[in-house]
Amino acid sequence: MMLSTGANSHPTSIAVGDFNGDRIADIALANNGTKHVDMMIGKGKGKFAIQTSYEIGFDSPPLVMASGDFNNDKRSEIVIANGGSNHVDIFVAYNNGSFENQTRYSAGSFPQSVVVGDLNNDTRLDIVVANYYSNDVNVLLGNGNGSFENQTRYSAGSGPWSVVVGDLNNDTRLDIVVANWGSNDVSILLGNGNGSFENQTRYSAGSYPKSVVVGDLNNDTRLDIVVANWGSNDVSVFLGNGNGSFENQTRYSAGSGSWSVVVGDLNNDTRLDIIVANYYSNDVSVLLGNGNGSFENQTRYSAGSFPTSVVVDDFNNDTRLDIVVANWLSNDVSVLLGYDNVVFVKQMILVTGNDSRPQSLVISDFNNDNLMDIRVVNSRTHNIGIFLGYGNISFRNQMTYSTYPYLYPCSMGAGDFNNDTRVDIVFASCDADSVVIILGCGNGSFGNLIMYSTNSSSSRYSLAVEDINTDTILDIVVAIHDTNYLGVLLGQGNGTFASIILFPLEYGTHPFSIVIGDFNNDRKLDFAVANNGTDSLNILLQTC
Repeated sequence: MMLSTGANSHPTSIAVGDFNGDRIADIALANNGTKHVDMMIGKGKGKFAIQTSYEIGFDSPPLVMASGDFNNDKRSEIVIANGGSNHVDIFVAYNNGSFENQTRYSAGSFPQSVVVGDLNNDTRLDIVVANYYSNDVNVLLGNGNGSFENQTRYSAGSGPWSVVVGDLNNDTRLDIVVANWGSNDVSILLGNGNGSFENQTRYSAGSYPKSVVVGDLNNDTRLDIVVANWGSNDVSVFLGNGNGSFENQTRYSAGSGSWSVVVGDLNNDTRLDIIVANYYSNDVSVLLGNGNGSFENQTRYSAGSFPTSVVVDDFNNDTRLDIVVANWLSNDVSVLLGYDNVVFVKQMILVTGNDSRPQSLVISDFNNDNLMDIRVVNSRTHNIGIFLGYGNISFRNQMTYSTYPYLYPCSMGAGDFNNDTRVDIVFASCDADSVVIILGCGNGSFGNLIMYSTNSSSSRYSLAVEDINTDTILDIVVAIHDTNYLGVLLGQGNGTFASIILFPLEYGTHPFSIVIGDFNNDRKLDFAVANNGTDSLNILLQTC
């Protein structure tokens, strides 16, 4: 799924939080190109409503953001690092997902990354910022009302690019981890529990480390570190000893230009996995964890152009983590919904035959094995293909059924037309100007073809199947493109249909596609018709 952020927006960073207090995860994006923040309010089931962008009034583009409840109002606020003007900005959320004007706090030189956490154990969220040019991090302690104390600065390596916090030595105090782009290493700053930190300890990483995350990768209750290395196209894994020290890195290949990394249990096996957004290869790498700190080879999933930020959360409430990626060049957001065991569904190709020109498809259980199958109309080879499903997101090779003498099938639907609990097929034939019924045998095979004339000539038809007269029997509605009609064939319940009834539409509308639904909640089915002749949509409400 792609969610557009607008032309030249160039989203660079994502934050996830409940910004409107409805207990559903929302997405905030920092748009580097337009100097806006986009809010995408979660609706559950993996769907989002795109809110109006918020102009943030920066002198230079925003680079990165994080979220947290800074004023204890049970709604997430956002903090944005602005590299060009050396400050961070806090935006407080209203209960509709919109934001107040920002409050600004000074940072170091060119703040590049920001993270939140309770650094002094006072139950109030604090902020840590990594400053690229001044080679340090600054800490802003929170007052619990959305305001913060002035910064305190701590040295890091050369060119700190990314920062996270976590309890690295199991003393219940948060520590700081920084990925240093210029010195190819990570800095560890152990926390004292009062908001102050010890001097850094550094560990070598890969080439140009660009993102860092912590998590317990080997289930020993000790936090470990993962770093995405942009220059060497890989990730470094540092296993923690539980006292603030770490083993030397182990490297795993990722995609080209590894830019952003997160961890999460994607396949619900209680083992953390690694997810990497790869800038140059335009994809996401998933490395499944073995639970002992080692990882399987990557599996790659396509994203948009130049992905720069990745987050995981359960956006459709199915207890499986999903992936969201901000794509800088294509100005959009990729949403990859997670599935059991297979993690994320990669594109697969089902071959319909050379020069078959598939034109329409339906999904149903055609052989009564409780597994979904696919039916496809192959217009050029004059047949209907069926792919029987195995239930593991794979399918048998195509079996075909000739539509001869109706040579040009162009649209298809499915339903149980004779009430025998077996799925039947209906398709429109553009060369014979007819609607053709094929009754299913319940084993994936089908009977003879039964034709009904459309009483009209057209090069294009669109079909929809529903019980439109509430007699518990399925009917067929046909959009007839060339002659500007809707046709209705009322079902008899035994697999046969009454002759077509034609309803004229406005001249020149050329109805191209039709769907059926109750659009006004009167328990009567209505029609929505897309017209490519008049660039319009017709809504036809059923009145009786």
